[in-house]
Amino acid sequence: MDHMNNETSPAPGAAPRPVRREFAMRFTSSTRGARLARRLVSHRLDSWGHPYTGNANETLSLITSELTANAVRHGHVAGRDFHLRLFETAGGPRTLRVEVTDTRTERVPLLTAQETPGDEESGRGLLIVAQLATRWAVAPRADGPGKTVWAELWLPGEAPAPSPISHFPANA
Repeated sequence: MDHMNNETSPAPGAAPRPVRREFAMRFTSSTRGARLARRLVSHRLDSWGHPYTGNANETLSLITSELTANAVRHGHVAGRDFHLRLFETAGGPRTLRVEVTDTRTERVPLLTAQETPGDEESGRGLLIVAQLATRWAVAPRADGPGKTVWAELWLPGEAPAPSPISHFPANA
């Protein structure tokens, strides 16, 4: 069985891993809000010991950029902000996870590893997320209308790196 990056939860019966550090904030649903969210995630990761030029910081900053841009472009509801949560788990494997929540319910991204047809710009962001993240998924928003798109990055030395082919099994 090919492993996709769109798993929605840990293995059944698995205890949730304790959160070691956490940062959460609401942002204006605008390109400026998305840019600020990415910068604050990068800054917070640096303060947590993941330097700006390090792989974890650069990768999670790019993932955050794609998820927040999608929240602004596809999840915008007039007068509503998007919410970002970043946390690092303790225990194995240590994981960095970013969650972006918007209030739009009817526009849910497809969990697919397929390339978008033709030269369409839309849809490329989640292909980037799928390629960079260890796991990612979409879940209904827990405390109201909308959805949360999340992505995880397992820290090096914590778990074997996923095989690049597992990201796009259709290309195997």
